[in-house]
Amino acid sequence: MKHLGRAAALAGLLVSLWLVWLDNPAAVLGALRAAGAGLLLAAFAHVLPMLANACDWRSLIRGGNRPGVFAMLHLVWVRESVNSMLPVARIGGEVVSFRMLKRWGVRPSTAVGSIIVDMQLTVISQLLFTMVGIGFLFAHAHSGTLRLASQLAWGVVVLTPLLVLFALVQHASPFERITRALNHMTSGKLAALVGQSAQVDQAIKEIWRRRAVVLRYLFFWQPLQCFLTALEIWLALYFLGAPVSLTEAVVIESLIQAVSSAAFFVPGGLGVQEGGFIVIGGALGLDPSICLALAGARRIRDLLIFVPGLFAWQFAESSNRASGQSERAESR
Repeated sequence: MKHLGRAAALAGLLVSLWLVWLDNPAAVLGALRAAGAGLLLAAFAHVLPMLANACDWRSLIRGGNRPGVFAMLHLVWVRESVNSMLPVARIGGEVVSFRMLKRWGVRPSTAVGSIIVDMQLTVISQLLFTMVGIGFLFAHAHSGTLRLASQLAWGVVVLTPLLVLFALVQHASPFERITRALNHMTSGKLAALVGQSAQVDQAIKEIWRRRAVVLRYLFFWQPLQCFLTALEIWLALYFLGAPVSLTEAVVIESLIQAVSSAAFFVPGGLGVQEGGFIVIGGALGLDPSICLALAGARRIRDLLIFVPGLFAWQFAESSNRASGQSERAESR
């Protein structure tokens, strides 16, 4: 998987460079240069949707050891950085998040339950926003836009049953069933895991039973997060000299998120994201060079936000190893 991710990243980088070269490198670089420091503002605006994500994820966690808002913001920062920049198929950040939550004193079953439900609710909300984006394209359709909207709509139709199944699978206690089957196959060698898996299933069910929290997540926090992420698009296009409405920015963001999620195996969506910006932006009347400059602005955000996030993760891991070694030395 690691080698596949690296190969996909290299292929994506080559596609990105090819797209820039194919269009007009001077126009793309000129737009980025003209935007100047405005793109820095657009990049750092990403802190706002991360803060919204920290608040909605925190609402899923119960107990006296629930981390504070800024601790959750740090967790979201690290998770997004790992998932966006490393060849981990968009799940490495969840593994890192579990380790950090456990280190902060959150019960393992509670930590896993919050991570899984957060993923489930994010998938549901992303599907809803993708449908909104497709609806906007249909409502403002010309021949090229109608074809794109139709292709995206068919993609949603195909994926919807799988996404609904993913969201509802917690009612079948999947973790307990899987570990029971594995325990039976290994003649009882995994008996301890059966109880832990049952606790995870129970934690997931308990979160879903808190309907007010789930509904607030879906219909307040997630729309707010989408709007704030679209604000990055709006700011970047404003400074690139191609202003759009906030509605159009939301449409671009919702559809580019769908494209990036479909290409989860490509680190950072290299190449895929650039192509997505060209197709989606073109459907809204944006020039290809502006679309590529917008993709470049997104890469500036990655460098300013996510690369430092990787260093923060490594610093936390090294501190944890040092404290663990110190505790073992004292116990001797």
